[in-house]
Amino acid sequence: MRFLFKTSYDQDIRLARHSGHVLWYGLLLAFLSAAPLVLPNYWSSLITMAMIYGIVGLGLMLLSGYTGLYSIGHAAFMGVGAYMQAVLTAKGWPFPLALAASMAASAVVGAVVGLPALRVRGIYLAIATLAFAFIVQEALVRWESVTGGNHGLAVGGIDLFGWETGSPLVFYYICLLLSVLATLGILNLLRSPTGRAFVAIRDSEISAQSMGIDLAHYKTLSFAVSAALAGLGGALSAHLLRFITPDQFGIVQSIDLLLIVTIGGLGSVHGAFFGSIFLILTPQVIALAKDYLPPAIGQTVGLQSVLYGLVLMAFVLFEPTGIYGRWVKLRTWFELAPLYRKGHAKRQRTFQKTERLA
Repeated sequence: MRFLFKTSYDQDIRLARHSGHVLWYGLLLAFLSAAPLVLPNYWSSLITMAMIYGIVGLGLMLLSGYTGLYSIGHAAFMGVGAYMQAVLTAKGWPFPLALAASMAASAVVGAVVGLPALRVRGIYLAIATLAFAFIVQEALVRWESVTGGNHGLAVGGIDLFGWETGSPLVFYYICLLLSVLATLGILNLLRSPTGRAFVAIRDSEISAQSMGIDLAHYKTLSFAVSAALAGLGGALSAHLLRFITPDQFGIVQSIDLLLIVTIGGLGSVHGAFFGSIFLILTPQVIALAKDYLPPAIGQTVGLQSVLYGLVLMAFVLFEPTGIYGRWVKLRTWFELAPLYRKGHAKRQRTFQKTERLA
């Protein structure tokens, strides 16, 4: 088992806690950099989609896992970012400027949606975000002059200040760069006083307020940052799909995003990417497994949805800490074996319900 003896403040605030982190994350970055050059285009596109969902998952993880505010309408922020990107690209805006504008628009909408969080919490806040998602989807359908309505809207290629490209390889590396920057940004945000205020609000709003934390400011800020990352993911997905419709940003998409943070591991930056990989690969694995089943079962209509739902239910019931929680248990077992005991992997409760004392 590794023990760290810290002798300086710089060592304490370093992102990589030890040389092992530098090695493994360096190997991961090297693999992702070489993946589109050695893997088929199909697998490269899956990795691209996983990185996009990972960016959105980071935003929702910041909101739900670290601030304790739940959203069932996060796909609406993706829709705002996607349509803003499509409209601005069609008007000739360069890709970076359109991307920044899409994130800003989603952040503004997220701040507005965050206003109900000042008065409601828990399931009531989730219902409020769900109602907002329905409003956004209906607006995208009705505003046909801009969004194209149910007919959809085509998305152009990437214009990097005069250099236009539609190459999947270029787009892959853009997504890789943005996912790395988003991850580093969230990690640094969580280490800052703002991130510590988010965690304090999650654990106990009364205790946080008694320490002088402005609940209205930080709740609204959490919604804005989370929505900005969702808008970034929506803008990237628009370029990946090349054609968007309002149905792509409905309640089903919002539930998928919520499953990313739940299955990946609530309250973990790693969990956002674990959950996105799970969400992307599970339907592919189920589709491949159908070929090995008897025709009477494999050809049943809706079999993939049923198996997908059963896998998710089993995960929630038997591994509530998510994929990252299971990885922590396995890592602890390898570090402590043969002295490992079941109690070593127990983690303290994420939410301390001190509000009941009010």
